[in-house]
Amino acid sequence: MKEAIKIAYVSTFPPRECGIATFTADLTAAMDDLLAPAFESRVAAVNIDDISRYHYPRKVIFQIDQYSRQEYVETAEKINRMNDIKLVNIQHEFGIFGGKYGAHILSFLEVLKKPSIVTFHSILPSPDKEFYNIVRSIAEKASGLTAMTNLSREIIIREYGVADEKISVIPHGIHSMPYNSSARHKSALGISKKVNLLTFGFLNRGKGLEYVIEALPKVVKAYPDLIYIILGVTHPNVLKEEGESYRNFLIQKVRYLNLSSHVNFYNEYVSLDELLNFLKAADIYIATSLNPNQAVSGTLSYALGSGRPVISTSFAQAKELITSEAGILVNFRDPGSYAEAIMRLLKDPSLREQMGKNAYFRTRNMTWENVALEYSKLFSKYSLDIAEVSEHKKIPRVNLNHMFRLTDNFGIIQFAKLSLPDISSGYTLDDNARALIVACVCYGELGRALKAVYPDKQKSELLKRIEIYLGFIESALGEDRVFCNYIRSDRSVDLELNKKDNLDDANGRALWALAVVAAADYLPDSARNKAIFLLKKRIEIYKMFESPRSIAFYAKGVSFLLKKMQEIGGKDLKELLVAHCDRLISLYRGVSSEEWQWFESYLTYSNAILPEALILGYKHTGNREYLDIGTKTLDFLIGKTFVSGIYMPIGQDGWHHRIGERRYFDQQPEDVSAMVCALATAHSITGKDSYKKLMYEAFNWFLGDNSLKQVVYDRVTGGCYDGVGERNINLNQGAESITSYLLARFAII
Repeated sequence: MKEAIKIAYVSTFPPRECGIATFTADLTAAMDDLLAPAFESRVAAVNIDDISRYHYPRKVIFQIDQYSRQEYVETAEKINRMNDIKLVNIQHEFGIFGGKYGAHILSFLEVLKKPSIVTFHSILPSPDKEFYNIVRSIAEKASGLTAMTNLSREIIIREYGVADEKISVIPHGIHSMPYNSSARHKSALGISKKVNLLTFGFLNRGKGLEYVIEALPKVVKAYPDLIYIILGVTHPNVLKEEGESYRNFLIQKVRYLNLSSHVNFYNEYVSLDELLNFLKAADIYIATSLNPNQAVSGTLSYALGSGRPVISTSFAQAKELITSEAGILVNFRDPGSYAEAIMRLLKDPSLREQMGKNAYFRTRNMTWENVALEYSKLFSKYSLDIAEVSEHKKIPRVNLNHMFRLTDNFGIIQFAKLSLPDISSGYTLDDNARALIVACVCYGELGRALKAVYPDKQKSELLKRIEIYLGFIESALGEDRVFCNYIRSDRSVDLELNKKDNLDDANGRALWALAVVAAADYLPDSARNKAIFLLKKRIEIYKMFESPRSIAFYAKGVSFLLKKMQEIGGKDLKELLVAHCDRLISLYRGVSSEEWQWFESYLTYSNAILPEALILGYKHTGNREYLDIGTKTLDFLIGKTFVSGIYMPIGQDGWHHRIGERRYFDQQPEDVSAMVCALATAHSITGKDSYKKLMYEAFNWFLGDNSLKQVVYDRVTGGCYDGVGERNINLNQGAESITSYLLARFAII
């Protein structure tokens, strides 16, 4: 096995209690999760002195006394000799490196021969000469720089004379979590009947907490159920120099103002899970920094990412991130300004909720997965080895939790509000057919590739869902033996919608799903017999579908049946497959030209199912024409949808007509899934590695290789976002999206 390439990070690192340490731990974990096993992170941990030591994890391979210039030099020399380390990332904060303004890091950069990226966590405007010279020297010696806000980047360019092409902006990361209101999390803290304000982080005199405390008497007079939680230990450096004098000062102020029942101090350095629980229980987050030049605040980033409205002093990062739609900026050292902002949000719960949702929606590009993607792309610019690894992202483990969450005892619910099922949206045959295929494939793979993920004891859970989806399809079969598509939340047929919509595609998908069950000899006979019974009933009155996609869905289903049987309901399956493939050939001949190798005069959704059906037809009949036209049309579609190294599905806002402008948005998971599955089929039948390479490129659309450079698959919920727009991800996680993702995920096992 090829040895993993490595990136070394120079930074503080846990268990040292330091914000930069926490950041680096989160970043390296996200990078490893994105690119393992071909990629591994290593750390040169900066210690507070030559005596203090920590029980570091395995990824820490060097330790540096921050005040020893020689140890910086020796560490750089060791890294130079390690061939597997391809790049060094310095997480830079002036206070964690020795020398005036952290100048000792220059000794490291002077000796280092590997490419280096310096991430500036803070940067000061209007620097004195010595500070200016140190930043300039770092910029000259480093291969590239990153800042966490646009404002910081502008300061580095304008005031330090750094070329704009040398510095990128990558935001501070946040932990991905589903959006929830605070109500369900307050009881764990014993404050279920309270309105909860929160500030967390290291305590020091620059925190400015006293001004919030001074604002509270006026607020609690109007809102006596208010509680203000201050979470965090005193900063280790402050503790060493002045003990708990600042905390004691705050406690005295609380008592003097008779606020003891309204202010709670948690003198704890809590775990990540505990911290997120505090954030989830907050109604309002208060960011209190007294430093107007503070470039970034991890605590502010976390609060916004948790979907909490924020009241903040107008320091640098806050001015960039907090608009009037997501929070309120207040004056420095101004209790009256705090009081006014707090009372404004307390008297208007709907405004408070909307601000929190806005904050949540606008920070999805800041999740650690997305931040890791940005770092991997930046590192790839400076190392060909990293660029090669970055193309092979780690495929997420199979997770059926969200599909199960959307499924009740009748079927899979059509839509979700974020990750929560929206029962008012009802059900569709389309979604339940896809869900049935997913559940069957997963059930069959349990003894093989997925056994470690879904052990045998969970097979009963999958079988239960198979029975539900199969039962839904049975209930959707009308007296005319045609399946309806739309079922209301009260489980009655929506006659109006079903009359208005063409039902061919839904019927084609249903027949495909039933064929998968009928051919699955690993399923109980009861399930297979029901699927065969329903297939026979539908086939008895079947006429050739008009929609090319419906024809292709049906042909794909027949190809599944041919693995196990030759006829069903008196119909010869090979003859049925030939008839449907011939119909696709006829459509192709009627429309195609040298410039337009397709079956219709436009490209819409699930396009790749059409060539895939022909390629499957070749597999079962040996008809070379099916393969020739199948691969020719697939190659045409590839040429239309792979743009600048990423997959770009046809946009549903107008599609792509033969004569007219090609639309790029909104992009849907369904179309990506169809392409991944078609490429997997093409590779398995033709043996061409180019199809396999493109299959992974298309699948990586879900993992961030898309026009927005953001992940579409949510590893936390196990759901998939509903689409990629021109500017934003659609954060709802409906049934079509997750079942489409899972079909693609199984295609690349």
